Amino acid sequence: MLEKQVYSKLFAHAFDIPISVKYWDGKVENYGQGEPEVKVEIKKSIPLTQLVDQPTLVLGEAYMNGEIEIDGSIQKLVASAYRNSGSFLTKNSFLKHLPKMSHSEKESKKDVQSHYDIGNDFYKLWLDKSMTYSCAYFRTPADSLEQAQMNKIEHILYKLQPKSGQTLLDIGSGWGSLLIVAAEKFGLKATGITLSQEQYDYTQNLIKEHHLEDQVKVLLQDYREVKGQYDLVTSVGMFEHVGKENLETYFKEVHEFLKPEGRALIHGITGQHRGAGVDPFIIKYIFPGGYIPNLEENVGHIIDAGLQITDIEPLRRHYQRTLEIWNENYMKVFDQAADKYGLPFARMWTLYLQACAASFEAGNIDVVQYLLTKAPSGTGLPMTRDYLYQAENSNN
Repeated sequence: MLEKQVYSKLFAHAFDIPISVKYWDGKVENYGQGEPEVKVEIKKSIPLTQLVDQPTLVLGEAYMNGEIEIDGSIQKLVASAYRNSGSFLTKNSFLKHLPKMSHSEKESKKDVQSHYDIGNDFYKLWLDKSMTYSCAYFRTPADSLEQAQMNKIEHILYKLQPKSGQTLLDIGSGWGSLLIVAAEKFGLKATGITLSQEQYDYTQNLIKEHHLEDQVKVLLQDYREVKGQYDLVTSVGMFEHVGKENLETYFKEVHEFLKPEGRALIHGITGQHRGAGVDPFIIKYIFPGGYIPNLEENVGHIIDAGLQITDIEPLRRHYQRTLEIWNENYMKVFDQAADKYGLPFARMWTLYLQACAASFEAGNIDVVQYLLTKAPSGTGLPMTRDYLYQAENSNN
């Protein structure tokens, strides 16, 4: 009885929308004013100490295993909790004791492969044809995901004001879509690096399909192993993988990769709060070793590395929309994923995609593009920001 009272108190203050909770004994409680917008069924009692200490991990595992069912939008439910400063879901003691995570070259490769080497077949189920697994850029509300991903790649490259024949290094090159566009549309000599065997093999085939062997190459390497200097550097969705203790090294490496007047466009998820940018559920099941730095951390490391900031652009709403479309795509193939990878795995990805969309929606995290120069800020670029959009507009 006491346990149920504590549960009731926790849920009463957890959300800013009305919900109903059906407990394991069959009793239903409504919380908040009005008709419940989301219904939650808890089929099995969860120890309260675990629930309070690591709520996202405990509830996430319970959902994966079918011990919790949610009737309604997971995104709406999670965003509601994030908006509510009094929610126990936002008071995670795990964050007070950030576990030490190794980010040696060996461990980084293991972490990356645990996520990206699930297999290209899995990602093909719900990504667009370009296999771009990062925030898209919606120039208009009518843009398809595929168009928005191409918009994003071109937006990044236009910002750098590339000249045909220049060299480009893409740190964390994914499945290679940026490399192909950089070569075909902008005439760049592009090199990509990845730690994922699946991404490496896919990109190698892509280069051959586009007959770009003399212009594009991909290396199965850690960013700390790369040698040489380049006119331009891009890095999309990469610094979230390097770890808190290696952010300084990462930005210093970007500096070293650039020629004296080189430019870099760094695109990644950035925390909108101070403190530990980790979540126990995501660390355990999605991105081992992951860490989301906040804006202050990144800017400090950029300055310490000797890089100068020319432009910073947040794209929070774009990533929310990207995740919502990914989830729509994923739900259409949910049964295929469950048949091939197991129901807990399939439910885990449902939760992950919707919870991430909720986090962007609530403003917990953002995705930011940092335009950096090795020379004094803006060297070699136009005097105003007009150029950032003129080229895009003239080509669309």
